[in-house]
This record gives sequence, structure tokens and C-alpha cells, in this order.
Amino acid sequence: MRIFGVILAGGEGRRMGGVDKASVALAGRPLIAHVFDRLEPQVDRVLISANGDPARFAELGCPVVADAAPQGPLSGVLSALTTAAAMGATHVVSTPVDTPFLPGDLVPQLLLAAEGSPEGLAFASDATGDHPATALWPIALAPALAAYLAEGHAKVTRFTAAHQAARAQFPDPRAFLNLNTPEDLADAEALLKGAA
Repeated sequence: MRIFGVILAGGEGRRMGGVDKASVALAGRPLIAHVFDRLEPQVDRVLISANGDPARFAELGCPVVADAAPQGPLSGVLSALTTAAAMGATHVVSTPVDTPFLPGDLVPQLLLAAEGSPEGLAFASDATGDHPATALWPIALAPALAAYLAEGHAKVTRFTAAHQAARAQFPDPRAFLNLNTPEDLADAEALLKGAA
């Protein structure tokens, strides 16, 4: 089993004022660096799903994969599945670029939950709800995902429901905190200061 991670950094950051969320500073470091630090120890390799100039991520030393046809997070997942398959991966774990507090046991818990899914698909969940963009995707699902997107669909939850995804339950509701607004960013700064 070879598991790659993909950081989904293709969003437009509208609620953050239209900035590139990946480069937004949190505690003096780009947001993507925090997510990379959490994900990288749990996977064989990290990919970055993003459009535009890949050179902006050069410091992380990760392959950057662009969407063939941007349709939201699932486009990034599909590009990652295709790239990872060519590099020998069996699974991809996706997570948005604005989730800097990912749990250290994200991948093991997703793998455990996936045992209860007929197609081996699992996503994160906690007391605040489901987080379907933070998920374990078997490479074998790439053709089904490509067909789904080709039909013009883009909703993550519709795809995960159709493929009987399992929920991996996590106890800490802050683990999947999305930083969508400047207020969210300020809250995250306060959280980090409290943990220091």
C-alpha cells in the first residue's frame, strides 16, 4: 500500500478577500506549510493541487498538479489520483489548504474507517459535521470520478454517498477547522498562541 497526500490549494479564497489562501500567513508561515507539516509524516509523498504558477510552492519540493477542467475540489482529487497512480500509489488522502490543525492520526483513522466501505472510500467527520474534502480515495475510483465530473457534477457529498463512503470519527472539532475568513484566521492565531 502506497498512500500519497494531496493538499487542495485550487480555491479562489473569495471570503478571504480573493487572496491565494495557500500563501496567507498563519503564525508567520504560509498556511500551506502548516498543512504540509501535518500531512507529510503520514504519507509516502505529498502532491499539491493548484492552478497558476507552480513556482510559488517550490519551497515545499512537492509535485504540483493542475486541474484538467476546474470543477471544485473533486477536480483536484482526480488530478491527484491520476498523477499518484502513475507514481505507484494505491491511495490518495486529500485535504483542503485551509485546515492547519489536521490530526496526527488522520491517515490511520481514515484507513480504519475505509474497511467499512465496499469501495474503500472514507472521509473525516467530527461533532461539527462531515468534512468530505478530507478523505481517503482509492486509485481505483479514478474512472468513476472522471465520469462523474464529465457529466457536469461537482458536489463531493453526492459522489461519496453514491460510493458508500465511510465516516472516520475524530474527537477534536478543531482538527478540521477551515480558515475561510480573516476572523477565522485570527481565531487560529489565538489557538496557536494558546498552545505555545
